[in-house]
Amino acid sequence: MSQDNREAQNARPAGGRGPGNNRGGATAGRIRIQKGSGKTAKRLLSYIGKGHTLPFVLALLCIGADAYISTRASLFLGVVIDDFIKPMEEAGSRDFSGLLHAILMMGALYLAGVLCILAYSQLMVRVSHGVLFSVRGELFSRMQELPIKYFDTHPYGDTMSRFTNDTDSMRQMLSQTIPQVFSSILTVAFVFVAMVRLSLALTGVEILVIIVMYLITMTVGGQSAKYFSTRSKSLGSMNAYIEEMINGQKVVKVFCHEDEAKAGFDVKNEDLRVQTTRANSYSNILGPIMNNIGNLQYVVIAIAGGAIAIRGNSGLTLGDLAAFLTLSKNFARPVSMISQQINSVVMALAGAQRVFDLMDEKPEVDEGKVTLVNVRIAEDGSMEETEERTEHWAWKLPSETADGKPRYVKLAGDVRMSGVDFGYVEGKTVLHDISLFAKPGQKIAFVGSTGAGKTTITNLINRFYDIEDGKIRYDGININHIKKDDLRRSLGMVLQETNLFTGTIMENIRYGRPDATDEEVYAAAKLANADYFISRLPEGYQTVISGTGSQLSQGQCQLLSIARCAVADPPVMILDEATSSVDTRTESLIQKGMDQLMEGRTVFVIAHRLSTIQNSNAIMVMEHGRIIERGDHDELMAQKGRYYQLYTGNQIAEA
Repeated sequence: MSQDNREAQNARPAGGRGPGNNRGGATAGRIRIQKGSGKTAKRLLSYIGKGHTLPFVLALLCIGADAYISTRASLFLGVVIDDFIKPMEEAGSRDFSGLLHAILMMGALYLAGVLCILAYSQLMVRVSHGVLFSVRGELFSRMQELPIKYFDTHPYGDTMSRFTNDTDSMRQMLSQTIPQVFSSILTVAFVFVAMVRLSLALTGVEILVIIVMYLITMTVGGQSAKYFSTRSKSLGSMNAYIEEMINGQKVVKVFCHEDEAKAGFDVKNEDLRVQTTRANSYSNILGPIMNNIGNLQYVVIAIAGGAIAIRGNSGLTLGDLAAFLTLSKNFARPVSMISQQINSVVMALAGAQRVFDLMDEKPEVDEGKVTLVNVRIAEDGSMEETEERTEHWAWKLPSETADGKPRYVKLAGDVRMSGVDFGYVEGKTVLHDISLFAKPGQKIAFVGSTGAGKTTITNLINRFYDIEDGKIRYDGININHIKKDDLRRSLGMVLQETNLFTGTIMENIRYGRPDATDEEVYAAAKLANADYFISRLPEGYQTVISGTGSQLSQGQCQLLSIARCAVADPPVMILDEATSSVDTRTESLIQKGMDQLMEGRTVFVIAHRLSTIQNSNAIMVMEHGRIIERGDHDELMAQKGRYYQLYTGNQIAEA
């Protein structure tokens, strides 16, 4: 990104929160992450129905079977005591065969429960990762559809956090929390029915204890939910800061800014620590509180049950009391487990909301109907559309000619701006009444101080942003009527900030045109003067480079960027400080290749080295978003205005 573009961003909405990030906090005392958390959970669960219904249903059946088996095993304990142990004790019998058979039956029940747990655990792992596969796919697809404005107004680290931390919290909820909560609910239901059958009075005591546990859970869990919601925001902010510092590490060291960078990190790290501590301080005490209440409940049930059994007329046997005590533990444990899973639910729903916020961002709107097609031009000048790549392109209009044939306009590269006003933020105009034209084959240069609006003009030609007022016409067609993909396909752009991708050098150059042959890639590299250093690499054009291009110098990365544009062979080119990262000697060599590349094309050049634009057909001098001077080099030098000052100052500086 050029300095001009970076300064223009100062007028844009700052921070990591756009319209889709309006996240509310939890209401104290209520387990509620934000408004619409129920919709968020429903939306998340809806992904299970997209190809994962069968394994999910099987997992639920296994969970239900495990809950039922656990309840039956508890009841079977009473049967063992009343039907085997007690009669043997009263009769003084030493025949353990019946007892052994009963114990083996209990063992078989528990083994079946273990197998059910193993089955649903494996099934839910597959379901959760299948869902996350779909979520990440949709998330990445939506990211590709978002306008440039979104990335200019949202920190990269925060966006990355949605792909990593937030989706991982969703995975934990799907693979662990949902099975445990569902198992707990079923266990509570089965156990409750069993307890009512054993003793209605003791069941009433159990319900009173559960109500106390519920009130504590709602109070403590509500506070935890409130802080977990803000924790997600703090984590995203810290990730964004770390990503920014990693990218700018050289600048940090050059200006000895390590202490300031640490101080900035400490502030964000402290905020994350505070929010996480507050959240966990509430969530972590839930487990111990519930366990101790469960132990206290066990004592109360034992005393009350013993008193009832001693009366002798209640029908409560020793085996029933033992079974009820076991059931009471099984009843309290699921309630305690649900309370302990609250923070996982809170984190998952907070993360899911952030993921869905990004998914719900409005994609880049494209209402254009004019498309770019390959054509063959006959001797009489008529054009015929073809699927094969030719050296001729044309705009295909939605209207038809009188004889019912499609209308075509030859792609020539005529670009005109008329009375264009634009601002990144409403009410803050950065371009004022910009009018200019570039005829086919002309080279138009923009010069001016940083923040004058030079890069903004090129952003508008690409329709990265849409203008507020005025018109931009391309070959006589309003660019708003041209499909954005087709518009950008007709433009080649070399930025000051290079962006390479992990892969071979051949693949990086071919990125500009995937169907380019090897010979065309070699020719483009030679044209950009990149062939000489590529040939010296160990694997030549098959050398694998990282996305940062750390194996290459900054100038070499820029040469690859120029070669990538050259292989695309566009009729219109935009060069934003394309040679700023190379030395003077290399620049002169590139300039020769660039002159060949620019021949017959319409070219827009943004340059600080004014010596590179002297041969431009027209030079636009910009200040504060306005064109204050225009003309060729000789005309502007004769005027002795702003361009003259910039040019002569540049010469003195170079001397």
